[in-house]
Amino acid sequence: MSHAAGESAVAPAPGLARRMACFVYEGMLLFGIGLIPGALGALFVALGASQPGAASDAVLRVLTFALFGAYFVYFWSRRGQTLPMQTWRIRLVGPDGRPPGRGRALARFFAACLWFAPASLVAAANGWTRWQSLAAIAVGIAGWALLALAHPQRQFWHDAICRTRLVRVDATERR
Repeated sequence: MSHAAGESAVAPAPGLARRMACFVYEGMLLFGIGLIPGALGALFVALGASQPGAASDAVLRVLTFALFGAYFVYFWSRRGQTLPMQTWRIRLVGPDGRPPGRGRALARFFAACLWFAPASLVAAANGWTRWQSLAAIAVGIAGWALLALAHPQRQFWHDAICRTRLVRVDATERR
């Protein structure tokens, strides 16, 4: 195990405020990435190849989800960092202190959906408006983030489930 990997395995978790700032930045990037399937869908509709409707909306949602998953799995398994994580000096590591493999990164992506899934399902089951749904998701995100304070190493619970950790990156560390 390299010196940097050994340090990452015992490095402290970044503070919750830093992680949430990274989360917001990540959301801004995902908004842009999420425009790609929407633009493709609009192009197909404009060309007459498809009609807007529930089926095409579902396909676009699945495509967007897959694109988000590919984005995270690629960056987490390659360097352990997305651009927002680099900015906020946060790295994702596996049990050995190195970036997780693709399988572990994919499992973390699905487990991280716990930030959104429960509130989204409750909102859908109750037929809530878009704004009510967004409010429920915001409460779910805040609750999930605060649960990290109950973890012994202050890690998010989806990281505990997947045996990954978020660690602070020393400003002097070069990668």
